[in-house]
Formats: sequence, C-alpha cells, structure tokens
Amino acid sequence: MRPGKLRLGDLQLKILRVLWHMGECGVTEVHQALGSSRYAYTTVATMLRKMEARKLVAHRPEGRRFVYFPLVREDAVARSAAAEFVDRIFKGSLTAAVCQLLDSRAVSRDELEALERLIAERKDMETPRQSRG
Repeated sequence: MRPGKLRLGDLQLKILRVLWHMGECGVTEVHQALGSSRYAYTTVATMLRKMEARKLVAHRPEGRRFVYFPLVREDAVARSAAAEFVDRIFKGSLTAAVCQLLDSRAVSRDELEALERLIAERKDMETPRQSRG
C-alpha cells in the first residue's frame, strides 16, 4: 500500500496500536486490549478481516485460531495521516499547519529548539543551488 493512502478509522488505528505493541495476537487478545466492554468481540473480528482485505494486517493459523500481525509500520501510518491532515485541512501548506499547531498548544523551549534543529537538518539535506554569474 502506497504511503499517503492509509486512511484509517479510529477502531482500525486502535487495533493497529495493539498489534504494534504486542507484535501479534488473536482476536481475543486484541478484544481484551481494547477493553472488552467497549467493543463487541464480533466487531473486532470483523474489523480485523476488513483490515486484512486492505492489506493492513495478515494472519497465520495457530491451532483453531488466527494470529494477526501488522503489515504496515507505525511510522508509515503517521506519515500518511500527517500528509492527509496538511492536504485536507491546510490545502497542502505545511507552513499554515505548523503555525496552527504552534498557536494551538503550549510549546516548551526544548520543543522549539528541537524543531529548529530539524529545520536546520532539512536545510542541510537540500542540494546547494548553482550561483548565477
């Protein structure tokens, strides 16, 4: 699945978080980790089948049960969600998205310095342009 195309619902993301944390597990373990009173067992099982059809997870048989494991990495999902957020809400403007995030929450000096380092690193990654002469 191409990055940028990993649109996930809340339950799908919660299931993936369980699988990322546990590595692999059956429907019962996923159901318990989500809080068995919050979702029906059949809802979790159905969602895992749908996620498998989308190639987000896969399973292997273990006795009479299926053991599920993630096929997508957490960083790929985060990258996809961030790109979708910037595209949908801020019409592709990373500057507008960052400004909104900085305005919407308290930011420590350490966080600002970390952002400055990331920006400096990104600038260093760019190839220098030929000077016109």
